[in-house]
Amino acid sequence: MREKVQEALNKVRPFLQRDGGDVELVDVDDDGLVKVRLKGACGG
Repeated sequence: MREKVQEALNKVRPFLQRDGGDVELVDVDDDGLVKVRLKGACGG
């Protein structure tokens, strides 16, 4: 599951980076809850 989430984030990452931000995968739990950290311009 973690790999699939990372692949999806990699697809949207270039769009976030163009606006001065980024996204980091923090955790994927056993129930499928995904936690990410938004960075840069996306942090707010």
